[in-house]
Amino acid sequence: MLGGGGLVAANVYASATEGSPDTSQTTDGGWQAGTIDCPDVGDTLTNVPDDAREEVDKELALLDQQIAEAYQKLQDPAVQGDEAAASGIMDPLAENRAATIERIAAALERAGERPEGLDELAACTLRQSDDQADGQDGAQDDQNGQGDQGQEGSQEQDGQDQGNQQQGNGGQSGNGPVAADFADITTAPPAAPAPNAGADASSGTFATSCGVNANGLFNSDNVIVAPGVSNGAHHFHDYVGNQANNAFADDNELANGGTSCVDQGDKSSYYWPVLRLQNGTQEQDAGAPGGGIEGNAGEIVTPKDVTLTFVGSPSSKVTAMPRLLRIITGDAKAFVNGTTNANASWSCTGFEDRQLKDKYPVCPQGSDVVRTFKFQSCWDGRNIDSANHRTHVAFAQADGACPAGFQAIPQLVQRIVYDVDAPSLQDGGRTVPLFAVDAFPEQLHKPVTDHGDFINVFDEGLMGEMVGCINDGRQCGAGADEEPGDDNGNGNGSDDGSDNGSDNGSDNGSDNGASQEPGSGSDNGSENPGGSDDEPQEEPTPTADVPSDDASTAPAADEPKTYTSPSAAEKPVTQSPEATSYPRNDTPSASESDSTGVVAQPPADAQPAPQGGNGSLAETGTQLWPAAAGAVLLISGFVLLRRTRRRYM
Repeated sequence: MLGGGGLVAANVYASATEGSPDTSQTTDGGWQAGTIDCPDVGDTLTNVPDDAREEVDKELALLDQQIAEAYQKLQDPAVQGDEAAASGIMDPLAENRAATIERIAAALERAGERPEGLDELAACTLRQSDDQADGQDGAQDDQNGQGDQGQEGSQEQDGQDQGNQQQGNGGQSGNGPVAADFADITTAPPAAPAPNAGADASSGTFATSCGVNANGLFNSDNVIVAPGVSNGAHHFHDYVGNQANNAFADDNELANGGTSCVDQGDKSSYYWPVLRLQNGTQEQDAGAPGGGIEGNAGEIVTPKDVTLTFVGSPSSKVTAMPRLLRIITGDAKAFVNGTTNANASWSCTGFEDRQLKDKYPVCPQGSDVVRTFKFQSCWDGRNIDSANHRTHVAFAQADGACPAGFQAIPQLVQRIVYDVDAPSLQDGGRTVPLFAVDAFPEQLHKPVTDHGDFINVFDEGLMGEMVGCINDGRQCGAGADEEPGDDNGNGNGSDDGSDNGSDNGSDNGSDNGASQEPGSGSDNGSENPGGSDDEPQEEPTPTADVPSDDASTAPAADEPKTYTSPSAAEKPVTQSPEATSYPRNDTPSASESDSTGVVAQPPADAQPAPQGGNGSLAETGTQLWPAAAGAVLLISGFVLLRRTRRRYM
C-alpha cells in the first residue's frame, strides 16, 4: 500500500486557501520535475498465451504501482529542483521495472516464445514541466479531436503549464488540473460530418437505461486490465449495469450478477473514471488507495444523466456482439503515451456539434458538461479480449466500413451529463472550483486520459433483438422513448422521477430509482419506502431467465476465448480495503450482498466527516441522526415513567 500523508495533506482545503507556496515550482528557476514518462509495456504485448495471462496481468499492474510510488516521492518539495535527489528515485524505479519486465518475459517464454526488446522498456524519463509546452502543438490547433492533438497541446495557454499549479483551489495541488486544461466550448470548431450512409447501412438504434450510479458503487479496480489485482486502476470508477464488477469477478460472477438496468436482460458492465470537483471536500476514499493517497481528491459528482445507446454502421448490417466481449475506448495513459488511442470527448449541452478531446469544456450559463465515449464498432470475429485489450476490436475507417478481417457490431455510444458550474479560471478555481476526472497519478488529471470500459453481458435473446432493431432501422430498447439531448436531463430517468424506480432497484433495494436525483419524489426506497405515494416500489419483472448459481453462462470451449480472474477457491476470504466497492448507502441490501459479495463499507478511518448537500456521501448519515435522537428520547421516557410509578406505589 502506498503511503499518502503528503498528498492527503496537500488536498485539505483550509490550508490550500491560505496561500501556501507552490511546491511544484523551484524558486531559483532551476530544474523541476513535471511527471514521469515510462514506456507502456502492456500496450506492446499483442500476444499473451492463456497460460501466462494471470501472471503477466499481475506484473503489469505492479509496473503501474511502481510508477505511482515513484511519482509520489517526486512531489516531495525537497526533491523538486534537486536532480541528484530525483535520480535517487528514478534509478531504483528503472531497476524495479527491469526485474518486473524480466518476470513477464520469463512467463511468456515458459508459455511459448520469449518476446524481443522488452528489456528496452525499463528506463523512464522525467518530463520537466518547463519544457512541456514545447515540441507539440497539435491540440491547440485541432481541438475537435480530429487528427493528432499532441499530448502536450492542452497546456499551451498559460506558458507555465504543469509548473503553474493551482495550489489554492482545494484540489489536486501539484497533481493538476490547471486552468490551461479548460477551453471555452464556443471557440471549438464544429466536428467533421459523419460518413454518408450506404445502401446496406444499419440505421436503427437500441437504448438501454441503467441509471447514473446514484447509489455510489465505486472501486479503483479494473477487471479487464488487471484481473485479480486490488486497486489495479489507481483511480476510482463509477459503475452502472452489472453490480458484481470488481477485480476478483470472473465470467460466471459477472454473468450471474445483478444489474441496475431497467431491462434485466442487460447485465453488461459500464464503467468510467469518476468526475470530481476540486473544492477540498474529503470523500470517504481520501485516505485510501485509488483516492486521496494517489492524488484523486475532491467531491465526487454523480452524473445528472447517463445515456447508453447502441448504433449501427453506415456501410453494412451489424452482427451480434459475443457474450462477455470486453472493450476499452480511450487511453488512461494518453498524457505520456501520446494520443494515438485517445478517444473520449467533452462538450456542453446545446453545443454537442463541437467536441474537445484534450480540454475540459467551459460551458455557458445554463449549459451542462457532456462527456462522450464512442466505443469500437468492429470485431475480429474470434476473440472477446486481447493481450493489450485493443487488437480484437477496431474503429471503422473514414468511410464507415470496418478494416479487413473485422465485422461490424453495434457501437456503444455513452453520453454522461454533469450539472457543474463553469470554473473560475482567472483565479485558478478559487471562486468556482475546477473539475477533473480521476487518473493515474503521473497523468496529472489531463482530459485526454479519459476512457470508458464495457463488458457485454446482454442476454443472448436481447442481443438478438438489438441486432434486428438496428439492422431494420428501428428505435428500440428501454431508453428508446427518452431524449438524450434534453437540457432538462430527461434521459435514463435521471432527473424527472418518473422512471418507476427500476434503475438499480433490482439489486439495491435501499436505492429504488437510483437513476433519480435525491428528492425527486420516488427515489431512495430505504429512506422513504413508499416513495411519493407511500407505497412500496415494485421491482421490475425480469425479461430474461436468470441463471442459477450453478449454471455457467460463460462461452463454451469452442466459443471465443476469454481471460478470467482467479477462481473463487483462489480468492482471499477477507478482502483488503483496496478491493472494496464503496456504495453511498450505509448498509447494502440482501440482494447486493448476494450478487456482488464485495459491496461493503470502507474502514472507519477512511470515513469522512459529515458533508451536506444532495447526493453527498454523508447524506444517509444525516438522515439517521433524527432516528437516533428519537430512540434516546424514547428510552429516557421509559426510565422516567418507571421511576414515577415506583415513587407513587
